[in-house]
Amino acid sequence: MQRVTITLDDDLGEQFDAYLARRGYANRSEAMRDLIRARLEQERLDPDEQGDCMGVLSYVYNHHERELAKRVTEAHHARHDLSVSTLHVHLDHENCLESVVLQGEVGAVRQFADGLIAQPGIRHGQLHLVPVEASSTAHVHGGDAHTHPHRHLTPRT
Repeated sequence: MQRVTITLDDDLGEQFDAYLARRGYANRSEAMRDLIRARLEQERLDPDEQGDCMGVLSYVYNHHERELAKRVTEAHHARHDLSVSTLHVHLDHENCLESVVLQGEVGAVRQFADGLIAQPGIRHGQLHLVPVEASSTAHVHGGDAHTHPHRHLTPRT
């Protein structure tokens, strides 16, 4: 057995203790083991690493935290090929919520999301993936002979 020590801020610690009481856990260690097991099982249930996907990544962060807004922006610019659109919402004077629509290869999208969520100061990070089949077609615009190719992304069911 391995011993792992973590540090929680007071508010998160109180919320975790309330979770323990609601769920009937005798100690924090067993609750942490169950949470880790659940997360690992969720990872196994995600679409496999092959193929394309659309994804929505949502997270909350304090924009006053040292260099965090800069790191978030740099991460987005480094993988601008994955980003379709970003919605930025100011929750209060300190906290922001961002939802980012992503598209690309499942592994690349997941790697980007995991890296961003792991940034110190990012809270409530969640990625929702929809596996898609990508195809290209030519489209005739308004009856003109002018055609332009575009991609269709059909959700896999």
